[in-house]
Order: sequence, then C-alpha cells, then structure tokens
Amino acid sequence: MSHPTLGVMALYMNQKKLEELNYFRRLISFGKKLNLNVIIFTPEDVLPEKNQITALQYDIKKAKWFSSIKPIPDLIYDRCRFQQTYRFALLRKFRTNYPQITYINHPMAHKWPVHQLLYKNRTIRPFLPETIKYKQASDLISFLQNHSLVYLKPSNGTGGRGILSIRRLTDGLCLVQGRDLFRKIITPRKMKIEQISIRFNSWGLKDRYLIQQGIPLALPDGRVHDYRLLIQKNDIGQWEVTGCAGRVGPARSITSNLHGGGMALPMMKLLHSRFSSTAKINEIKETMEQLSHEVVIQLENQYGRLCEMALDIAVSPSGRVWLLEVNPKPAREVFRLIKETETYEKAIRRPLEYALWLHKQEK
Repeated sequence: MSHPTLGVMALYMNQKKLEELNYFRRLISFGKKLNLNVIIFTPEDVLPEKNQITALQYDIKKAKWFSSIKPIPDLIYDRCRFQQTYRFALLRKFRTNYPQITYINHPMAHKWPVHQLLYKNRTIRPFLPETIKYKQASDLISFLQNHSLVYLKPSNGTGGRGILSIRRLTDGLCLVQGRDLFRKIITPRKMKIEQISIRFNSWGLKDRYLIQQGIPLALPDGRVHDYRLLIQKNDIGQWEVTGCAGRVGPARSITSNLHGGGMALPMMKLLHSRFSSTAKINEIKETMEQLSHEVVIQLENQYGRLCEMALDIAVSPSGRVWLLEVNPKPAREVFRLIKETETYEKAIRRPLEYALWLHKQEK
C-alpha cells in the first residue's frame, strides 16, 4: 500500500528562493520515518491542466534537492507567509480552485482582526495590551496621554520590521527607537509628540499600523525580552503545548526576534533570573499554557482547522502575563538554539503526525 503524501506549500521569495529549506529538509526526513511522503511546492508550480505540480524533493542519501512532476497532494501543510506580491494572490486562487484538499491549517487575518476576535473572549481579554488602529496623528497623541510607553507596529509585519517604541518623557518630548522596514536598528532620538507621525508618515501608518500599550520588557542590562510558546495538535488531533523558550534582544533593540539578532534562553532559566519564588514561576508557566489553549480554540472556531500556533508572551516585573501577538506560521529554531533537542524534534514531527491522523480520519 502506498504511503500518503503531504504537500508543504510555500511561497517563493526573490529569485525563486524558498526561505525555509532547512526546515523542509527535516520535515522530509521525519516524514520518511513516519511513512509519510513529504514534497514541497508553491502555487507557481501548479500545472492545472494536468492536475499536477512540479514538486521539490530531497534525496536523503545523496543529500541533494531535485524536482519531479507529482499529482496535487490530498494533504497540504500551508507555510505561506504574507507577501505584498502577486504570489499571495496565487495562493488565494489555489485554495479557491482546490477546496476538496485536506488542509491541515487554514489562513488567518492580520493582527488587527485577530486582536478584535481575541478581545471578544472574556477569558483572553485581560491578557491583551490595549490596542487601537492608527487612523490619524491625534490617535497616537491621545494614546500617549494614557500610556507612558507605546508601540507602533505594522498590522501585517513579521520579524520585528517597522516597529517603533515611543516612551513619553517631559515637556512634550518622547524617546523614539525601533527598527526600520528592513529590520535595521534606528538610533534612539528625542522628538516632540507632534513630530512622530510626520517623521514616519512615509511608512504608511494610516490604517496599516496598530498603536499598542507598551509592557515593560527591559532586563537589568537594558535588553528587552519575551517568551515564545509553541502549541500544536498532536497525533490524536488534540492541542498540546510543545514547549516555550525565552528570547532576549540585542543591545539597543526594542524587539527580541531571533532574526533581528536576539538570543534564546530556556524559559525556566529566564524566569528564575527574574523571580525568586518557585510558586510564582510555576503560576506564570501554568497561566501561559492555559492562555495558549484558550487562544487556539478561539482562533480555530473563527478561521477553521489549525495545526499549530506560536504565542509571543511578555511577563511584567510583577509577574503579570501579557499576550503580545500570535503567529500561525512559526519557526521552531528557538528550541534547537537552547539545546532542547527533544522539544525541537517534537515541534517538527507534530504537524506530520497530525496530518497522518487527519488522513486516517478521512479514510
């Protein structure tokens, strides 16, 4: 009997490159152990007249990538991250043309609709920083009157690009720092509140940016930190927390993203460096995990089947847990970096195990 095939759908970057080849190679290797064929493709690789695709595969023995023509798979794992290019339209077209396929995860909206959805849930609401949509300069000025620390972040941004931290000082001045649209660190500067929107107007703030209450994230050495929690469906289709790691940003950075130069630390090590009470640390950990279950259930009820979700979580100096944002297409390298090999391998394996479970249910 032939093994089922899982198609991992991605989007090309510039020059037809794929950004997650190392992850895809590991998926193929783990799939082989689970008797699951794993192939990689993009919506640009579809041959609609033949119901086939030009699939990218990996020969483990030869350690080489190669392409071949394959039927469009019945199972698909969507790893397509948002792009402001024609490729994202092709992704939507593919989903429209092939609704009969079993997708192990469905697309979600940008940060603002997701925030609004989560805010409706009374259990989740207390964990959300106050957030509004940027429509005009007066929105930011009013927000700064209520919060001494504010973040400006793009609704569809990833990897820390285009995020500003604005700290209210005295005499109408603010300290502005962050990362530009290319993720480069912006030198901190003092500006009048009224100047901020003018200075960054070229970023397209109106209707594309969110204004969010800032949570104190600085460690004693001044570097910011947060936690990345990964929750996934397991081999019987149930949500289970796979792991959680701490992230510490580089000096002068307002974000902790690993792509932006951040470093990873075991979650418990980072918590123990900040809180002396074991009971308090266990309470924080339990709160994070309970929150993650509430979040994925709420999101899945709205957007349809999901297989995994990463939560970016902040913990204030008092131990209060805050949900900064969610990521439906998470990387898992953070667990490799902190040498939690078992967790790292589980994070790779679980989407495959869930795909096999789904395949058996449909059979």
